[in-house]
Amino acid sequence: MFEQVQAAAARLQGIAHRTPVITSRTLDDQCGAEVLLKCENFQRVGAFKFRGAFNVISQLSDAEKARGVITYSSGNHAQAVALACRMSGARAVVVMPDDAPAIKRAATEGYGAQVISYDPDHQDRREIAERLAAEHGYTIVPPYDHPGIVAGQGTAALELCQDAGPLDALLVPCGGGGLLSGSAIAAKGMSPACRVIGIEPELADDATRSFRTKTLHTVHHPPTIADGTRTPSLGVVTFPLVLQYVDDMQTVSEAAIIEAVRFLFFRAKLVVEPSGALGVAALISGAVKINGRVGVILSGGNIDAATMIQILQG
Repeated sequence: MFEQVQAAAARLQGIAHRTPVITSRTLDDQCGAEVLLKCENFQRVGAFKFRGAFNVISQLSDAEKARGVITYSSGNHAQAVALACRMSGARAVVVMPDDAPAIKRAATEGYGAQVISYDPDHQDRREIAERLAAEHGYTIVPPYDHPGIVAGQGTAALELCQDAGPLDALLVPCGGGGLLSGSAIAAKGMSPACRVIGIEPELADDATRSFRTKTLHTVHHPPTIADGTRTPSLGVVTFPLVLQYVDDMQTVSEAAIIEAVRFLFFRAKLVVEPSGALGVAALISGAVKINGRVGVILSGGNIDAATMIQILQG
């Protein structure tokens, strides 16, 4: 799998942004570690998701591109697929929950995708996408459960290790496990001693329970502010990879997530969405206590104004 991450990196060279790695002395002092923040909030579409989407869609045949691509997403993967399709000359259809952040839906439509809304309390997004794919011949590009998606997402951690040097630990947000499993593969390939820890909201702890019990758990539409982690479970592809490559899973409270977004905004001058701030939330709340050089993937910065105002006002 590490070779697939390296191949994805070559495919993305000059296409995806090589996002910066920044530091904060205040964060280092607070955590007792040297923290290196990989800023995927500066990635195209504002999130790491572009990496995996382009890696998969750029490899489709002309016939597949002509028939169209369909996905299901609360926002960041939706935007990534929409942009990757526009760049590759493919039609994009996105199944998106009707409560998805307005900024993410608007951006998805702005990239040219057709958005199909659904009620997440009563409908299953994957079933809708599979039915439409069968009817129209679309190629499904899932948000995380695909080897090409995993490989593409892993390029963020690959770059972090290349730019920052060896890490003692890497903290990665976890929704469906695409970023986490890809990052773990990349980190272990670059620095085998690196300890990889996945971070989830307490309200969306399906992956943590799955990791600890070695049995797949599901949480349907959890009410966490970290909307990017509202996936019901790890996938057929990602669950075994998480078990193989990830060293630990930890959860953080909603209060810790909010505090992390506030910290990154006021102290690091970074706009990071709640899902993207999970690693920092784990450090400043003490959910993860680790010394040495600690990498953190800030997975995205797509947050709507109303949510950001609410967070910043406390």
